[in-house]
Amino acid sequence: MGRFQNYLKEKTVDQLNGAAVAYLAGLDQIEMVYPEIAASIVDELRDQRSHLKLIASENYCSYAVQLAMGNWMTDKYAEGYAHHRFYAGCENVDAVEERAENELKTLFGAEYVYVQPHSGADANLVAFWSLLIQRCQTPEVEKLGKKSLDELTPEEYERVRQLMLSQKLLGMSLNSGGHLTHGYRHNISSKFMQAFHYDVDPSTERLDYGQLAETAKRIRPSILLAGYSAHPCRLNFAKMREIADSVGAIFMVDMAHFAGLVAGKVFTGDEDPIPHAHIVTSTTHKTLRGPRGGIILSKKEFGEGINRGCPLVLGGPLPHVMAAKAVAFREANSMAFREYARKIVDNARSMADHFIRNGVRLVSGGTENHLMIVDLTQFGLTGRHAETALREARLTVNRNAIPFDKNGPWYTSGVRLGTPATTTLGMGPDEMREIAEIIIDVLKNTRPAMAKSGQPSKAQAVTEPAVLDRARTRATALLQRFPLYPEILI
Repeated sequence: MGRFQNYLKEKTVDQLNGAAVAYLAGLDQIEMVYPEIAASIVDELRDQRSHLKLIASENYCSYAVQLAMGNWMTDKYAEGYAHHRFYAGCENVDAVEERAENELKTLFGAEYVYVQPHSGADANLVAFWSLLIQRCQTPEVEKLGKKSLDELTPEEYERVRQLMLSQKLLGMSLNSGGHLTHGYRHNISSKFMQAFHYDVDPSTERLDYGQLAETAKRIRPSILLAGYSAHPCRLNFAKMREIADSVGAIFMVDMAHFAGLVAGKVFTGDEDPIPHAHIVTSTTHKTLRGPRGGIILSKKEFGEGINRGCPLVLGGPLPHVMAAKAVAFREANSMAFREYARKIVDNARSMADHFIRNGVRLVSGGTENHLMIVDLTQFGLTGRHAETALREARLTVNRNAIPFDKNGPWYTSGVRLGTPATTTLGMGPDEMREIAEIIIDVLKNTRPAMAKSGQPSKAQAVTEPAVLDRARTRATALLQRFPLYPEILI
């Protein structure tokens, strides 16, 4: 037995401790080959145990999900898709991929699913290109009297390619809470399509569907994209589908942030994108509580194009990660996960209400999902200031722009807070209110540091030492009551 296995909390090997034994045995093997890497892995556990994780896009996955990634399936190439591979010997990968697909179909009620994308950004790229191929290449090839792209002359292929590059994407702006892959000028999504954006209403900081309809009518996009990275309100996907249909657009939804709330049946009816969208993409590691990766769900008609994710965008799929996705989807296909999803939203609402009762302004006036954006303007701080100060106080958050932010996307005027990870630890409304109190205490007692120029720094901040000590004590007490992976005593 290696030294790490001595860190097991109890020597009786029940289900959880059996998983911990496996995990610690893995660390022993890593340490034998590369001690510094094993040390960094351990340091990450210590770091996550010593700071309250409030980043809305992060969570804690189970031992089973993590262990599914550390196996010999990583040694197998499997370009293509189940039963249609470019390599021999993929029978076991086929079985894993099909099981992951079946779990995912059951979880969301989707007609077609694709579990290969390595990330949400990859999932969006596969989806975009598949939709463009469906929209442009097939009819154009038929118009040229050919059967496939391979039959086109170089000149004809260039004509098809230029047609694809002329297509328009309409997505939520980064300024209003959209994602980089939704047409941001520095992202590849704006390089192969003409990217246009819609914003929230400045007065309500919510989506105005009437205004969106007018914008869509003016631009007439090929793809209308819904979804967000930092928007605290629910969306009406039925209305957005109507808008897409009215201008002949394909309706695509990126549900990376709220996929767990859809899987957990918190978002239903018009708030569930699956019945309304032509194609839906997501990550698997946020509210869905799985491994880092991406997925695509769509109507059957788009399946053939999406199956060409390799060679279109992706290289070889990661069979070990698909195995971990299957485990996570099985975990999410449970009543326990539905209860977890409900608690995420209840906790977010409790935290937001406490901020509001204490006079702190939140973007859109609160939250309807798992996240909220604190407007720092009243504290005289930038997002960089608050992010750094809260990290010193043992709370991990990320800075985030507020709508129409004068400080831009780097310094920002807000911080984004989320409740998926703290909910996984078992915390409830009382703990959410205490976390809000800690944050308010730190923000009220933090000020910008002075730069060498004599002007207030936009990045560096100073917090009263006594306040930092008080915050650390309270944060540590919460984490000790709700420990992360408690079976391991590292």
